[in-house]
Amino acid sequence: MNPDLLQQQHALSLWVREPGSAAPALLKPKGRPEIYQNAYRARLIAALGDNYTVLQRAMGDEGFETLALAYIAAHPSRQASIRWFGDGLAGFMAEHEDLVPHPALVDFARMDWALRGAFDAADAAVLGLQDLTVLAPDEWPTLRFKLHPSVQRIGLTWAIAPAWHVLRDFEPETGEDAPEMPEPDASDHTMLVWRQGLETRWRSLDPIEAQLLQALAEGQDFATLGASLAEQLGDEGHAARAVAALLGRWLADGLLRR
Repeated sequence: MNPDLLQQQHALSLWVREPGSAAPALLKPKGRPEIYQNAYRARLIAALGDNYTVLQRAMGDEGFETLALAYIAAHPSRQASIRWFGDGLAGFMAEHEDLVPHPALVDFARMDWALRGAFDAADAAVLGLQDLTVLAPDEWPTLRFKLHPSVQRIGLTWAIAPAWHVLRDFEPETGEDAPEMPEPDASDHTMLVWRQGLETRWRSLDPIEAQLLQALAEGQDFATLGASLAEQLGDEGHAARAVAALLGRWLADGLLRR
């Protein structure tokens, strides 16, 4: 390829992605080259809207566009696929409070991204109760469970679930007025996000379940899970029942893989 042409192509790409850079010589002002810049940014805003649907509804189109333009300026797309553009939006929001009317919106961004990630995660055969019934008693203590690839645990600082339900069910394209959002309360907790079949699901975790899932993710065996919980609760019987109940729920929810 002609070196001059290649240089011009690189300059054009940089100019489209970063408006502050010098315009390449091949662009003629009368051709309104800014159209390319505007179209590029509009496409990235749309991509962010696809990845952060509920956040956009919470902020409104104008507020979300202001946030998106600031993010695009600070973090030009470096991803090979536009699907992954916006992976740092929650962190960006946390650092730019002037762009975020309410701090709970950062948690909306975390939830949106986690749900998209769960939906696109790799598939894997789900562990079922029948897979465990064939185990001998002496196999249980050293048994190590593996989480399904779609399982994510995210730390949130606001109780956004009520508002999330309202916004998720809101359909702006129908022309209806935006619903009133319940005011989120401050609440440090862990949210579990995963995919069951073709449906993404989520629920808040109590501290014990969050602790056990963390231990499971770290590769602790079944005996260690029970022993650590028994030490914490001070009651082996209570701990054994809690672990058994949670294991049953994890199997039913499809959180574990074979």
